Amino acid sequence: MNAPKNAHDDFRTGIPAVDFLVTFLRGRVERARSGELDRGASAVEWVIISAVVVAIVGVVAAIINAALSEGANKVGDCIKGADAGKTC
Repeated sequence: MNAPKNAHDDFRTGIPAVDFLVTFLRGRVERARSGELDRGASAVEWVIISAVVVAIVGVVAAIINAALSEGANKVGDCIKGADAGKTC
């Protein structure tokens, strides 16, 4: 049987809900002290970077779409008014 690391590891009240709460809170405190919470900050940074990239791609797509629509309209107008003797 493994011996507890210190006297606090063997804390039990006999009330399951309180024992769970104490164990849960100890785990949260240990995680905070270990610096493991940096992963969350990194995930937020990736979300922000991804949102910026998606926004840039959306703007570029809108610009290209507008340019293509304008060009297509010009070609369509040229075809409608086409004459054998003139060029667009």
